[in-house]
Amino acid sequence: MKYIVILGDGMADLPDPSKNNLTPLMAAKTPHLDKLAEMGKSGLFKTIPESLHPGSEVANMAVLGYDVEAVFEGRGVLEAASMGVELQPDDLAMRCNLVCVEGDILKNHSAGHIGTEEGAELIDYLNEKLGTDKVRFYPGVSYRHLLVIKGGNKMVKCVPPHDVPEKPFAGLLPEASSPAGKETAELIRQLILDSQKILANHPVNRKRREAGKDPATSVWPWSPGYKPKMQTLQEMYGLGPGAVISAVDLIQGIGVYAGMDVIKVEGATGLYDTNYEGKAQATIDALRDHDFVYLHIEASDEAGHEGDYDLKVKTIEYLDNRVVRFLLEEAEKMDEPVAMALLPDHPTPWKIRTHTRDAIPFVIYRPGETPDEVTEYSESAAAKGSYGTVKGNQFMKKFLGIE
Repeated sequence: MKYIVILGDGMADLPDPSKNNLTPLMAAKTPHLDKLAEMGKSGLFKTIPESLHPGSEVANMAVLGYDVEAVFEGRGVLEAASMGVELQPDDLAMRCNLVCVEGDILKNHSAGHIGTEEGAELIDYLNEKLGTDKVRFYPGVSYRHLLVIKGGNKMVKCVPPHDVPEKPFAGLLPEASSPAGKETAELIRQLILDSQKILANHPVNRKRREAGKDPATSVWPWSPGYKPKMQTLQEMYGLGPGAVISAVDLIQGIGVYAGMDVIKVEGATGLYDTNYEGKAQATIDALRDHDFVYLHIEASDEAGHEGDYDLKVKTIEYLDNRVVRFLLEEAEKMDEPVAMALLPDHPTPWKIRTHTRDAIPFVIYRPGETPDEVTEYSESAAAKGSYGTVKGNQFMKKFLGIE
């Protein structure tokens, strides 16, 4: 048996009276997601342990069956792995967003979804001005970059910028969560404030303002941690070769630690304009010499963070028509049966524009197994599924047929 996980990041949502109590999943026209639900069995999955923040890093590790509370070290270390940055044991790695601060307000977490080349130019410039033997910035994709502090202490409380759009930034600056983290917290605060002076009139930002785009006026480091100790999927489940397909550094990094090959697709952006067809084709191509493919599509999460209901509906319809339709058609032509799982990692409700820890709807289709009574894919439909509510590594075990 071959296996595909189709993960629509942040796809789940909450009913809202202003939309006739329809979530984007319920409002979207999704005949192929519904077909998958009809062919398989549904349920709800509590991906976020109560002790942890509902971040994509936590949720995607949970989907793969990791004991997240035991191995989680923040998202910076995962993104470092995807970028090929080798961390030493005392290196503190942090995700480092380029954000837009206007006046004293943190306007958005993405600097208006700044382009990768623009972002890299700014990060390189910050390295020239702020980099030392102890501090180094690494360019990533779009607004998502990396900060490594040699000898840094992870006892620092940092606010994820996507959780606090339109909030005064001064009250959100990093603080020590114990006396041991005081020096590191002060260093990060100073880097944020210094970056605002350095970036204010950079040519990249001047051009963005002239074009009516949000400038990248500050860095925002968060999610600190050290190199984690994680088993591979082969060690955990005896799986053959695996592959991960995602535009997002974080997911690629999880794949590296999980022992999967990272497959990059031209035109995959991590946004709603991503190359859906290319990612679907890459999934089928990967199945020829891999047993397991983790296909991650970011677009719905970004639409939720932007607070755009209609865009979120559209991204779900794109997933349905431009990805899942093709996968269903191509899987039928393969010599070996293909099991598929469909789910988000966490909800990103458009009304509140950030992640929640609510259980997410999932479908597992294993060829040859009798389906349950659920015939459509949505939060409310999955709640009636035969799997009930699962947590921990139960989802992966059910998907792989491990009792």
